[in-house]
Amino acid sequence: MRIRPLHAIVVFSLAVVLVCSVITSTALALDIEARQWEHIPIDMNILGAAYAYTSADVYVDPVLKMDDVEMSMSTAVLRYLRSLGLFGLWSARVDITQAYMYGKWTGLLNGSPASASRSGLSDTFVRFAVNIYGAPPLCGKEYAEYRAKNDTETIIGIGLAVRLPTGEYMSDKLINLGQNHYVLRPQLGMAYRHKKWAAEFTGEVALSTNNNDFYNGKKLEQGPLGIIHTNLAYTFRPGLWVGGNLAYDYGGRTKVNGVETLDHAQNIGWALNCAIPLSRQAGIKLSYVGTHTMEKTGLDSSTFSAGLIASW
Repeated sequence: MRIRPLHAIVVFSLAVVLVCSVITSTALALDIEARQWEHIPIDMNILGAAYAYTSADVYVDPVLKMDDVEMSMSTAVLRYLRSLGLFGLWSARVDITQAYMYGKWTGLLNGSPASASRSGLSDTFVRFAVNIYGAPPLCGKEYAEYRAKNDTETIIGIGLAVRLPTGEYMSDKLINLGQNHYVLRPQLGMAYRHKKWAAEFTGEVALSTNNNDFYNGKKLEQGPLGIIHTNLAYTFRPGLWVGGNLAYDYGGRTKVNGVETLDHAQNIGWALNCAIPLSRQAGIKLSYVGTHTMEKTGLDSSTFSAGLIASW
């Protein structure tokens, strides 16, 4: 096995940290999740487990003298969702997402092979959302009767998604799976259902706190990131549906010790989703997600995922 020189590893890590930041920011922003505002019965529990594989071509600043940089990431995800009623007026939901990740970056540094890898828990994501218009808080027979009588429905919702700094983080390392700071994402969404068709639109802003324990005691700041995403789905029968998503983000420029960098984000994303029922309480979800950077630095990625979902 060839041992890479220490200086090559250090320089490669310095470059990849920017890439890693782009990856995590892109994953945060282009969270292309379908049916975030869907009207579901209250007092329902939904548990999902999935595996996702991501591959990406990474584009870095030419001054870093890196070429052919590629990334591969394996992710195991658990998500729990609980629906509830608020004051008898609104339907709401809270969900928690946790992942375990293994990622590897490879490329050429000054013409010589170099690589870096990380594994561990990701940051934890928590989301709370309330449908403030439409989607009355119903369950059981009342919910079924409401859906049968109303083949058209308009929903307006507000939400807050929070990224908690619980992931694998080492302040003496440049590449980390956790970001070591909080991210708050206030959201405004709208959903419209007509018979078997359903459409959603969500606008949000990601607001990040500072990472005051960045590499070797530096301070990392990130500006606001604007995000929009849409979804269109068609339901063949309960539990069996297909959908497509589009997303766009812009902003999020960073500063290190007060010095502004040139790594602001501008990405587009798209997704295809398919849900297949196994029974009234369980099903399979298959997804493909693609992203493309519109800047000189960033990444183009493809993610395939498969998961099981159970409800009760």
